[in-house]
Amino acid sequence: MGETTITETRDGALGRYAVSHGKDGESELTYTLQGQVMVIGHTFTPPALRGHGIAARLVERAVEDARKRGWTINPVCPYVRIKMDRTPAMNDVRETGT
Repeated sequence: MGETTITETRDGALGRYAVSHGKDGESELTYTLQGQVMVIGHTFTPPALRGHGIAARLVERAVEDARKRGWTINPVCPYVRIKMDRTPAMNDVRETGT
């Protein structure tokens, strides 16, 4: 996979990071902002594109943005929870007790 362009859109408390794959669809990570907590509820990558690290890059972008904005992350999505469990460097933005 070449360069991955991630876009973020927000509408009030609802947010979404996405990567367009043209005719192959989109990968996404969606969240709800509750105060200063980014509650990540969902990630998706089209089946044909799984295993290329796209979802991991979406999580990394969310973590990077949370740091910049002074937010914490509640990883409700199982993929995000596992990614954060396996990446101790992300613990600085993980909501306590999640």
